[in-house]
Formats: sequence, structure tokens, C-alpha cells
Amino acid sequence: MKKTVVRSFLETTAVSLAVSLAFVPSGAQAKEVVKIAFIGPLTGGSAAIGLGGRDSADLAVRLHNANPKAKYTYQLVVQDDECRPNIGVQVATKMGADKSIIGGITHYCSAVASATVGVYHRFHMPAIVWGAVLPEITYGHKYPEVFRVNGTMINQNEVAVKFMHSLGYKTWGVIHDTTDYGKGHDEYFKRYLKQYGGTILADFGVTVDQQDFTTELTKIKEAHPQALFFGGLTPLGVRIRTQMDKLGVVATFEGTSGIKSDAYIAGVGPKVAEGSLSFLEGAPLEKLPGGAYFTAQYDKQNYGERPEAYGPFAFVAANLLMNAIDKVGPNRKKVTDELHKTKDVDTIIGKVTFDDHGQNIVPLVTKYVVDDGKWVVWEDSAYAKGTKKLPGL
Repeated sequence: MKKTVVRSFLETTAVSLAVSLAFVPSGAQAKEVVKIAFIGPLTGGSAAIGLGGRDSADLAVRLHNANPKAKYTYQLVVQDDECRPNIGVQVATKMGADKSIIGGITHYCSAVASATVGVYHRFHMPAIVWGAVLPEITYGHKYPEVFRVNGTMINQNEVAVKFMHSLGYKTWGVIHDTTDYGKGHDEYFKRYLKQYGGTILADFGVTVDQQDFTTELTKIKEAHPQALFFGGLTPLGVRIRTQMDKLGVVATFEGTSGIKSDAYIAGVGPKVAEGSLSFLEGAPLEKLPGGAYFTAQYDKQNYGERPEAYGPFAFVAANLLMNAIDKVGPNRKKVTDELHKTKDVDTIIGKVTFDDHGQNIVPLVTKYVVDDGKWVVWEDSAYAKGTKKLPGL
């Protein structure tokens, strides 16, 4: 199990400030300190993703502060949204009301990001989403302050359905959580499944805190689908996949980006996780344009957590925000306007371009499968090579 250390708000602020000041060369005039926020789930079931995002944003700040050409010294103010909309609104309001905080790297959980967009608009605070995938976060309104560096569940589900169809899957069982995140994945999955002629044999919406899935999984088992589509995050996915195994449900577990975490494999165990699928925008770290650089710099810091799937996006979001502030100064309105000029900017995840809704145009979605206890790009897996076979086919 990975070591998970959750620092308090005061501890994090003190560490960030110390790091910032440490990068001021001896004898040099101290630069103006500018605060930016990081908000994500640092506790609860999605903490591994949140901590990886926090550390990745922290890395961006450390590297930026070490650059003598940087105009300001940046201090990262860290907040835990717990992957809960009400908590997310509270911390977003706290950050928005603090005029010394110029912008934020905000949210992994879609329900939280969706609940907070109006807050950032009200306070005119630029916020760059680093992980949440619900399309409505950027496309459900036209708040100029809201941006997103990662793609959406529309991209994920189109690729997923087309891929599964190409493998020969024709029938599915469906379990999705009843948050906006889960219902959104369910909507787009079914939209594309209809185009490709797939059939749903059993369909259930469940709450995120449900513990026992005997009723749903028994009915799915009786229907004999080739795959079980799961629209939800890691904690719920762990419970469902574990109980599938106990009840003898033989079907491929097709998850969304919400289970693309080492915590999923650890939670269900490598043997049960074997053959699980996930679809994630972008490419794996080692195949990103700046993946080797990011990994090397991340490892030097000796963080207690891995960056996880969305760490590179948090790193990019932090850099885009700091670069904009460097260019126009610590003024929220000017920074928002500058971010809207983002076009073909080279980053570690590739070029970033924000459309008129602040959404990065992400053309690539990568297919992953759990192969021998780790997430592997489908094309590099034993399954793609034909030496292993997915259940249900």
C-alpha cells in the first residue's frame, strides 16, 4: 500500500511558503509572492488521485519558483474538497472570497466541479479543472473564468464503445452511480452503444454509498451479459468488482476513467482486477511528450504518493495559470483574458488549446487493461497480443 500523508491546510501553506522563499537567490531582491489554490479530494475514497494531483501542482510551483526568469514567487494554497459537492462549494467560496488568491487548479470529482463553477464566476476567479470529466462543467454554461485541461466523458465513451464493438462485444449489464458523473457516463455510453447496435440486458443506478449489490449483480448474472459497464469512481467500483467475483459474475468489467487508479487494483486485489478496462484521455505518462521530464522531476521531490492518472493535468494547469500571471500580473480579470488566448501551447501532455468554452481540445483517448497487476496500454498488453483472453467473449 502506498503511504498516504494528508497535510493540514496550515502545514501545507507553511511548507509551500518555505519552498517559495527557498528559491529566492541569496542577496537577490525578494519577488512578490502570489498565491494560487489547489483543490481536490485529499481524503476519502478518491484521495490517491487528489494527493497525486496536489503533488503535481506543487511540483509545478517548485520548478517555476526555481526559474530565475519567473516574475513572481508562487505559494500554493491547498484545500480538500473531499469529493463532496457541499464541501467543494465551501472551499471554492473561501478561495474565491480571498482576493490574494489569483486563480486555482480545481477539482477531480465531476459533481464537485459542476457545483462550483458558479462560485468561480461570481468571484471572477480563474479556475482550471484538472480532472473532472462531466461535459457540462465547461459546456453547460459560458462562464469565462472556468477552463479545463483534460477531456470529457463524451470522448471517453465514444472510444470505449467503438473499441468494445471491435472486439466482438454485443451485450452489456450496466451499473452507474446516480451522481451527475455516473448519470453522465451512462448517458453517453448508451448514446454510442445505440449507434453500434449493442444491447443492454440489465441496467441499474445505485448510490455512491451503497454497500451490498447482491440484488443487482444476481440479476446481471442471470442475464449473462458479455460485459458490465460501470460508470463511477474507484471506491464504488472496488465494491462492485469484488462482489462480482464472489457471486461468480463472469463478464468483462468495463470501467470509465474513474477507476484508472492504482487504488482500484489494490482495493480488489491484482487477481480480481485482472482484465478490467478503463478509458482515459491523453496518453500514459511514459508516452507523453514531456513524460520523462515530468517523471524525473517528480521523483526528485520524494513525494509520498505517485502522480496517478491525472497528476500531469494538474501540473499543466498550474503552469498555464502561473505563466498567465507572469505575463499580465496578479489580476484575476487579466489572467482570465490571457488564459482564453491559449492556443497550441506546448506542455508535457502535448499542445493545449482552449475553445470558446475554456475546454482543451483533446484528440486522444487511451485504452487501458489491468495486466499482471498493473494498468497497461491495451496495445502493449498480453490481451492485445492474444496470449490472454477477456472474460465474456
